Amino acid sequence: MGQTPPSAQNPWKSWFSRPVVFISAPLAIASLAISFHLAPEWWRNPDLTHGFFVPVAFVLLLRAARGGPYRWLPSNAVTTLLRGAAALVAVALFAMAGLIAASLGWSHSLCDFLLAGALAAGLGAGLLILADDSVRFLPFNWAAVTACGIWILASPLPSGTYARVTYALQGEITGNVLEILHWLGIPATQRGNVLELATTTVGVAEACSGVRSLISCLFAGIFFAGWHVRRPGRRAVLIIAAPLLALLMNLFRSLALTLMANSGVNIEGFWHDATGIAVLGLTAVILFFLAERMARGKPGAAAESPTEPRTTSVRGALVGSFLGGIVSVIVLGLVFLFYGPSASESASTREARGFLPDAATGWEVAPSTSLYQFSDILRTTDLAQSTYVRTEAGRITQITVYVAHWNSGEAPVSLVASHTPDACWPGAGWTLENGSQVRSELAIDHHVLPPAEHRIFANATGQVQQVWFWHVYDGRVINYRDPYSVPALLSLALHYGFHRHGPQYFVRVSSNQSWDVLADEPLVRQIFGNLSRIGLKQ
Repeated sequence: MGQTPPSAQNPWKSWFSRPVVFISAPLAIASLAISFHLAPEWWRNPDLTHGFFVPVAFVLLLRAARGGPYRWLPSNAVTTLLRGAAALVAVALFAMAGLIAASLGWSHSLCDFLLAGALAAGLGAGLLILADDSVRFLPFNWAAVTACGIWILASPLPSGTYARVTYALQGEITGNVLEILHWLGIPATQRGNVLELATTTVGVAEACSGVRSLISCLFAGIFFAGWHVRRPGRRAVLIIAAPLLALLMNLFRSLALTLMANSGVNIEGFWHDATGIAVLGLTAVILFFLAERMARGKPGAAAESPTEPRTTSVRGALVGSFLGGIVSVIVLGLVFLFYGPSASESASTREARGFLPDAATGWEVAPSTSLYQFSDILRTTDLAQSTYVRTEAGRITQITVYVAHWNSGEAPVSLVASHTPDACWPGAGWTLENGSQVRSELAIDHHVLPPAEHRIFANATGQVQQVWFWHVYDGRVINYRDPYSVPALLSLALHYGFHRHGPQYFVRVSSNQSWDVLADEPLVRQIFGNLSRIGLKQ
């Protein structure tokens, strides 16, 4: 017959012993701080509505962990190395989050992800101490490990990872729905992420890609596996089944919406949202009953727990090393707080619209009226875009010029650098041609412009766009950085993050013609003559 765990004999003594207080209190404060920091993202991001349940799940998992199995860790070189590594990872991730925040802001998805990772690593270091043979407060079992790691699922994925996963899921869902429609005898063709039916078209947007149900169901599967299932094999089955079930249910939803649209039903609004909520709810219910089914039977073997810790000689060293990590995090936080990026220092004249001619001889001019829907993402309302079209001798020449402007200190450099055609155009159905990512030196009237990033994009209809863009910071063009690359963003953070002085501009020129054709156009010369005032000198 197993012996009684310490918490059952004297819970108050266990809770308020010095090692427990010194380790648990900072971690509890950090968990609350991360919860308050992520709460706005949970509220506005439909992919993370499950985040509100994470603190509750965290507490339930810790309570389940305290109920056993009771596995205590020996105080040896291996466990000491693991504790040090976990603490070092926590401090390093927090430092990276601060650097990213200095350049992108504390609310950026990459910063949130790093903060959640830092908390998970810090909780892991705390668990390795609380499960030590000299402390014996929180056993090292699956529920406790899940409680530490589940915070990562409460944070948004880094934008690059999110985009790649979303685009892949969109393509898979669209292709699978198309195959089922053909199997049912319904004529349809695919154009990117759009299905063209006989009477209408249906687009598989980001919200329909399945990424929302994928993340939420993965969270539910991992939570149920840690909280309710005791056998390791069954836990693995449940965790693997969760994302597969989410993808399958989302396929059924996309197919149902497509069939409804083919029957003449307006699927926007009510039906779109109702089916999304129904799929999430039904998937969660299925996972719960699956976990309930797997929880039956004889639980795995659990190690017995003596009533008292065996030794107390290493407690001071454990607590001291952990508090050293906490002090390091606090010092870093103070550095980022007092020496981080300053607020806007001065206001420059907003003039994005003034760079683009309202009229040009021989050209039809069409200013864009839909740019302001991106103002919240870009953190500026000073946006301008005009498309110029001319038909001459049967040849159509199209030029689109986009200019965005930020006042001094209004936006981090890396935020501006992250919204490039490489990151934004694929979501609108444009595919980057392989090998077209080059830097070009362009000339107008024998004057060489600052090097431009050159891309070639094509869409499903066969249209091709030559694209050139520049990022101007404080009167000079800065080097391009891959918006999906964490090292590139950190490089910008280190170089510009703590000194955000000077206005910024992002200029993009796209056309169906090559630069050799555009360089001779008086319209292009006029536009770049205007842009010479901000650093694009000719």
